[in-house]
This record gives sequence, structure tokens and C-alpha cells, in this order.
Amino acid sequence: MSENRPVQPLTASELDKRSSLRRMKTAATGLLLVASVIYVIARWQENQGAAAWVGYVRAAAEAGMVGALADWFAVTALFRRPLGLPIPHTAIIPTRKDALGKSLGDFVGSNFLSEQVIREKLRRAEVARRAGTWLAKPENAARVTSELAAATRGAVAVLRDEDVQAVLEQALLRKLVDRPWGPPIGKILEQVVEERSHHGLVDMLCDRAYEWVERNRESLRGLVSKRAPSWSPKFVDDMVGERIYNEILAFAWSVKTDKNHQVRQMLDKFLGEFASDLQNDPVAMDKAEQFKQQVLDHPAVQNLAGSVWSRIKQLILDAAEDPSSELRLRVEGGIRSLGERLIKDDALRAKADGWLEGAAVYVVTNYQGEITTLISDTVERWDGEETSRKIELQVGRDLQFIRINGTVVGALAGLTIHTISQLLL
Repeated sequence: MSENRPVQPLTASELDKRSSLRRMKTAATGLLLVASVIYVIARWQENQGAAAWVGYVRAAAEAGMVGALADWFAVTALFRRPLGLPIPHTAIIPTRKDALGKSLGDFVGSNFLSEQVIREKLRRAEVARRAGTWLAKPENAARVTSELAAATRGAVAVLRDEDVQAVLEQALLRKLVDRPWGPPIGKILEQVVEERSHHGLVDMLCDRAYEWVERNRESLRGLVSKRAPSWSPKFVDDMVGERIYNEILAFAWSVKTDKNHQVRQMLDKFLGEFASDLQNDPVAMDKAEQFKQQVLDHPAVQNLAGSVWSRIKQLILDAAEDPSSELRLRVEGGIRSLGERLIKDDALRAKADGWLEGAAVYVVTNYQGEITTLISDTVERWDGEETSRKIELQVGRDLQFIRINGTVVGALAGLTIHTISQLLL
């Protein structure tokens, strides 16, 4: 059922159109009156025994009146009942606007929202090329970047910190809690050992160990003196300490320089066995879980989500606010680069057009009914009289030419018929 609304006041544009419509109505009605006056005079002259040519004028004027009245009735019947009479199939727009709205929706759906039409229009439009040309201009790239920055600031400001923290905890910490650490860590360690990627770290540790021994000569010798019996002579302690220090230094040097040293091989073996235990040994896996729980129970880890989000949020806001920030400069440069690639790269442009076509076709295919229903429902909510008035303002001026043409064509037709009849009789 239609939902009638109060009559809306006319806009300035509609007021101008109403004035123009009134002028055209006056012209069409005036032409009808002229034809009527000519008909009356010609008929009177015929009754007075005028020349034969008056009959041609009378026939033309009579047919002109008929054509004018017929077209007046046809045009008027679109918007209202002629002379207020309840003639069937008149006031078509006010009384049948709901059916017209449904027909309009069906027409739009069939002729504008079909897959073939959408694909053809988009291919001719070359949206990707045009978008690339527009984005490649520095001022446009800067404008897009500014809009993205504003949208980002708005989105970050709207987000509640506790909600984001809850999401981060759910996405990160919960998964860390639910997943066992032993097998994945063991798998990574196993791969590291197989690829010998840990040798760089081992080399660094060996270098640092040798340097430490070299720097702490007196400390290592002093340990011997402290551990020696009180009755041992000092020079003996010094000799033993020096001997032990030199052995340690030599040992550290050999481990550092010999890539195949026994200690290195033992370390490789230990790491390989440890990686295997983390994946297969229940005891090692249980210890890994205990270690995981200790890590996750630590206060610093518990507050990790909040501190991470606070930091990220501040970084985003600062970068979005500053036009010269690295983030905005990179985004702007990326937009310009994308525009240039859309211009030069045929494959990328074809892919972008394909995505756009696919998205448009998906919307049309799945939501065509909703779109056409929007048209029919909107028309159904319009007030019948107001709808008729507004449509008449839009097209009424042109429809008055139908009345004028009807008068002229009717007059010519009447003149032609009268002429033929006179020639045949």
C-alpha cells in the first residue's frame, strides 16, 4: 500500500520548469483556439455561399481541432482525469504508479543489470587505465594518501583499546597457549642443524670464549692459588696456574680455529638429539610445556598485547598526522607506482579489469532483485499526486509539442482528405 507523504515545496529549478510548462500549455491551447475560430468563421462563410476554397480552410481547421483535442486528452490522461471525469484508463501515473515502478525496476534489471551489459560497459570504460592515469599524477596520489590517512585516524580512534587487546590476546596468546611448543621448536632446530645455520653462532661464541680467556689470565691463575693447599710454595702455585691457563687458552684456540673440533661435533650431536627429543620424547616435550607456561605466566608477557597495541596505535596516529612521515611518503609513492603500472603493464591492467568485472557481475548476479526492488519500493512510497506533478514538470513541456503537432498534422490530414474527396467526386 502506498505511503502518502506531505506535498513537498517546489525547488527553484522546478519553479522555472513550471513557468516554461505553462507557456507551452498556453501556446498549445492558443493554437487550438485559433483552429476553432477559423473553423467557426469558415463554416459561417460556407453557409453564406462563399467560394469553394473556404471549404478547404474549414476542413483543415476542423481536423486540426480534432487532432488538438485528441492529443490534449492523451497528454492530460497521463497525469490526471480530463475535466475531472472518471474516464477509464486516465490519470495513469497517479493510479498506476506502483505498477509503473515495478515495470521500471524490471526494465532496469533486464537492460542495465545483466551480466553481458555490465561486462561490455566496463570493458569499454577501461576503468583500470583511467584509474592508473589519475593515480599517477602526484597531486592525486597525495589526495588519496591524505584521505587514507584521515580514514585510518578515524578507524583507530573508534577502536576501543580493550577490544583490540582482547582480539590480540585471542589471536596471539591463546594460540600460543593451545599449541605445544616442543615439536615445532624441535622441527626448527632440526632444520637449523641440518643446514648448519647454527655454525655462525657457534663461531661467534668460540671467538668470544677465546677473547674472554685471553683477557682474564690473572683471574684464572688466581683460582689455582686459591684452591692450592696452604703449605704449597707460591712459586709452585704460579707455575701450576700458568700451566693450566696456557692449556685452557690453547684449548679455546683449537676450538675456535678447528671447524671439525671434537667440541663442535659434540655440540652438533647434542643439538640434533635435543631437536629429536623435543619432537618425540615425552619428558622433553613436557619440560618444554612447563617452560612455555612459565614464559606465558610472566607479567611482561601478560601485558604484551596491551603494550604492543598501544605502541602500534601511537605509531599509526603519528604517521597518519605527519605528511612527511615515512609511512605516508611510502604510501604515496606506492600509489603513484601503482598508477604507472596500470598504464604500462597490460597484464596487470587486464587483471584489475577482470577483478572489477568479476565483482560487478557478482553484485549484479546476487543482488539484482534487491536493486530492482529498491526502485519499485521507492516509487511505491511516493505520493501519487506529487509524483504526477513532478513528472509533468520534467516532461510536460515536451509533451505539449504533441498537442501542437497534433493540431498541425490534423489540419494537414483534414486538408488532404478534403482535397482527395473533392477530386474524386
